Amino acid sequence: MPATPASPATLLVIFGASGDLAQRMLLPSLYGLQQAGLLPDGLRILGTARSELDDAAFRANVADAVRAQVPAADLDDGSLDTLLARIGYQPADSSDGASMERLGARIRELRDGDILYHLSTAPRFYGPICDALGALDLAGPGTRVMLEKPIGHDLASAIAINDGVACVFDEDRVFRVDHYLGKEGVQNLIALRFGNAMFEPLWNSRHIQHVQITVAETVGVEGRGDYYDTSGAMRDMVQNHLLQLLCLTAMEPPSRFEPTAVRNEKIKALRSLRRIGRAEALHETVSGQYTSGAVGGRVVPGYVEELGRTSRTETFVALRAHIDNWRWSGVPFYLRTGKRLPSRATEIHLQFRAVPHSIFDPGARIAPNALTIRLQPEERIELRLMSKTPGLDRTGLQLSQVALDLDMHEEFAAASRRPAYERLYLDALEGNGTLFVRRDETEAAWEWVDAVIDGWRANDIAPKPYPAGTWGPASAVAITERHGHTWRE
Repeated sequence: MPATPASPATLLVIFGASGDLAQRMLLPSLYGLQQAGLLPDGLRILGTARSELDDAAFRANVADAVRAQVPAADLDDGSLDTLLARIGYQPADSSDGASMERLGARIRELRDGDILYHLSTAPRFYGPICDALGALDLAGPGTRVMLEKPIGHDLASAIAINDGVACVFDEDRVFRVDHYLGKEGVQNLIALRFGNAMFEPLWNSRHIQHVQITVAETVGVEGRGDYYDTSGAMRDMVQNHLLQLLCLTAMEPPSRFEPTAVRNEKIKALRSLRRIGRAEALHETVSGQYTSGAVGGRVVPGYVEELGRTSRTETFVALRAHIDNWRWSGVPFYLRTGKRLPSRATEIHLQFRAVPHSIFDPGARIAPNALTIRLQPEERIELRLMSKTPGLDRTGLQLSQVALDLDMHEEFAAASRRPAYERLYLDALEGNGTLFVRRDETEAAWEWVDAVIDGWRANDIAPKPYPAGTWGPASAVAITERHGHTWRE
């Protein structure tokens, strides 16, 4: 039977409300929704964490976080005061039954309809928190839960965490967050593919030569060294963001833009992703670790200097992947992500095949068409075409490559750009799971990533050094060029 449509939540409970994610992203996003008049009138917000705070102290904490993260031009004291009036706080520790009882009493006191729990904590706490909510009879119908990815450290731990959550919450009430899916640019990829007649007929192996997906960062580990050293670029970025971008790029058209249809097509793409085994890991993957160098004209230390100890954790990954289905057979997908790279960029680049025959002078160079969808730092779509070079040509037409460039900020200058968590919070409060990740997606992604990591271990592949401020190890260039392709830089 289809699930009963959810009612909008009237209570948001944020676990880990004093943590870094809440301070940097969650609380400022709630302020943005309040300022825009998008929060439901009756919504109450309850923060909880182990920190011993009362309502007044937490409200001061929220005000400080908003003022620190929101540009001064966007600050409005009235909107902030209205948000603070919605907010309360109750300290709790999932391992302390008495404190959870007090939290349960506070939730019952505030409840006036559906509840959304947001677990902004380490994933190892998801099971215990859900167990405690179930024991308090606060996880039944009319409740749902948001979980931050990555879910677990590998397939086995992801299954264990998902099993723990599933003991209390049905799958249709679980909203796994990949904040990339809340970005305007990612949603615009769906609009570009399925809202325009000109692209979808070309979106296949007959017309596309290869695809590149890049998530490049200029920052280092930024105080997250202990977490990052147990994770690395493969678990932190590839399993999360890059595979989600790959799914949205490669999936078949869903029947409707609704949760089940969209996520069914994403999981088909994931399950068509060819496994990179121990033999393939040697020549289809590259891992790297940054050493000292210069980024943006500033000298920066290497990863081991930042960490304070030796490490074999990768800060860079490049992969050559294949999707074995009719649409994409024979088209390589090059995935690349890393820290301390020359520029910050998230983009999807589709290189089209060359024209089958040139009618022009043999000296005329015809570059293949290309479509680049840039998601950050700015959102833009660029289509590169061949055009006649202006002039009175006497020896045949001279051609140049030109770009049709759509700058989303310029085109929609009157529309404010919304942080990803604003969209994700609104959807979760309303019970819309389209931009959230289903359990089978999470576990299929881990299964594929675990095979790559197993290949590295079996072949004793250590990360290759690359100077900060460069595009990774030299072997990352070779992974494309030995097949006649070149990274877009």
